[in-house]
Amino acid sequence: MQIDNQETAPKLKLDEQGLIPAVIQDARTLRVLMMAYMNQEAIDLSLRHRETYFWSRSRKQIWHKGETSGNRQKIDKVELDCDGDTLLVSVTPSGPACHTGTESCFDAKPIPESPTAGLPPVRLTPHTTLNRLVEVIKRRKTDMPEGSYTAYLFSKGIDKILKKIGEEAAETIIAAKNKSKPELAMESADLLYHLLVLFVNEGLELDDVLIELERRATKAVTTEE
Repeated sequence: MQIDNQETAPKLKLDEQGLIPAVIQDARTLRVLMMAYMNQEAIDLSLRHRETYFWSRSRKQIWHKGETSGNRQKIDKVELDCDGDTLLVSVTPSGPACHTGTESCFDAKPIPESPTAGLPPVRLTPHTTLNRLVEVIKRRKTDMPEGSYTAYLFSKGIDKILKKIGEEAAETIIAAKNKSKPELAMESADLLYHLLVLFVNEGLELDDVLIELERRATKAVTTEE
């Protein structure tokens, strides 16, 4: 069922948070590009400007697709499913839909089986885990494989990396305010990952940071004694 601005309000079934999922589809190829959420304001803005606007559940605010990247989505048609609780938005995109730089958010390749599959689990220390992650990040910077989000960050440079750190720091704060340990763990991992990307980009070794932390810890213990 195609909708317009006048028909939207009485037919939509928003959830308890006032949101409705929106599936974004390329009007030319019919390929699914992404899925996001809209509230009534985002729907009204999308219909008024004929470009996609969404509601960010983490930042608790409206965002205009492509406002910073330039990868806008011109709306051709908006349809409501038979139950009234999902939108199908047909668009003509002006660039990649995914923040990783791929055409669709569903471009991810299958994850290959780990070479350690079937072996007894190894208990990793935080230092070991971080060092392994840093090595992966360094390889991404050297190889710059297509479709890699890490390579995408390096290709965009320091300003993009710093912007992502700011966003992830804000989302970590929100998670803490929400009193959700799983959400806080997830957002903290995102923040830490982007910090490691920054370290590699700037040539700062993880051990340099750990040495500084050890220096501070030693000073604190000495002061207490």
